[in-house]
Amino acid sequence: MPADTWQKSSYCGEGDSCVHVTTASTGAVQLTESADPAGAILTARPAAFAALIRTLNSPSPSGA
Repeated sequence: MPADTWQKSSYCGEGDSCVHVTTASTGAVQLTESADPAGAILTARPAAFAALIRTLNSPSPSGA
């Protein structure tokens, strides 16, 4: 995705509770929320972001 082109999460419903993601010109992944997109922006290295996605997609250890 081109730098600074924010993409809304595919899991987003309606309202202001959406996560947006982009790739910075440095190659870092940036995340923000739709309620305040210019407020807090989380920046992560691609490997760290990939690890987060893997963790979120893995089954819960408790089976819940």
